[in-house]
Amino acid sequence: MKIFSLVACLLPFAVPAPSVAQSPSPWKAHDMSRPRPPVVEPPPQALPVPAPPDAVVLFDGHGLSEWRSADGGPARWVVKDGAIESVPGSGYLHSARGFGDVQLHVEWAAPVPARGTSQGRGNSGVFLMGLYEVQVLDSYQNDTYPDGQAAAIYGQYPPLVNACRPPGEWQTYDIVFRRPRFRPDGTLVSPPRITVIHNGILVQDNVEPWGPTAWLQALPETSHPDKLPLAFQDHGNPVRYRNIWLRELPEAPAPGPTPDQEPVVNLPPASLDWYVGRYQVNDEAKTAYTVSLQDRRLYCDFKSGQALELVPHSDRAFSLRWTAGDVDFDAKPDGSVAGLTFTLGGEERTATKVE
Repeated sequence: MKIFSLVACLLPFAVPAPSVAQSPSPWKAHDMSRPRPPVVEPPPQALPVPAPPDAVVLFDGHGLSEWRSADGGPARWVVKDGAIESVPGSGYLHSARGFGDVQLHVEWAAPVPARGTSQGRGNSGVFLMGLYEVQVLDSYQNDTYPDGQAAAIYGQYPPLVNACRPPGEWQTYDIVFRRPRFRPDGTLVSPPRITVIHNGILVQDNVEPWGPTAWLQALPETSHPDKLPLAFQDHGNPVRYRNIWLRELPEAPAPGPTPDQEPVVNLPPASLDWYVGRYQVNDEAKTAYTVSLQDRRLYCDFKSGQALELVPHSDRAFSLRWTAGDVDFDAKPDGSVAGLTFTLGGEERTATKVE
């Protein structure tokens, strides 16, 4: 059984109960006839994985200062042998801080001896923003519905493969999460996206949940804050977690005005012929640039085999249409052109007109 994250219960505006989301999957949730992901033996890993210098360390084996219970009080899970262990009946474990876009690293181990079958064996979960669950389950030689096994986006996306290690062995989740984006009026701009690497193997490839994960229902994506706490599920099994850290990822830039562009000028058609010709670069490769005229527009071939349009800003200064490159012609008062300077990526090349 899965219970929707208690974070959502604390945020009544986040998930309106009467609404139902439209699932894009051809499969009903938890269908046992759904094909099982193939089993892949994960490669050896050097554990624990060190946190990078810019990481927020949420658990390093000592104390629960970064964690709270669902009611905001002290965490009721226990620290044992450098790991956090779920205590049956203690409820979800929530991070004290909220997060949005993150790269999250989690190491976990299913209990030994293994007890139970299907969803009753080593069950827990990592909830991004408290809403989107990456399932934790002892899926080593333990059959269950594919969208509920280890590394599934619960009830929505089975993992590409079953990369689970035996119970008691430490396993890794490396998760890249992009939160959903909402307009000020609450309408959805883009859904969340989740990538999961389980024990060094890609098992979720930038999938898009169609709403918060839940048991027995498909919940719609409804506006919520940009940052919410992480949550780890107490499902009655003493699953252990250690070495939990994350990197907050930069937000994608919001749409805005394009950078100021230098004004474009219209040169007299008769003057365009002044630039046409072959330009020799003084280098060992004997590079040559060729300027041509097509439909009253100038183009330059920089030895790529493809002529690129030159946009005029004066009778001397031009830029490339689609690339941040500039071409400055050495134009004389009589209209003749002696050469050009091509600038791209901070480098300059000067060429003399030879034809």
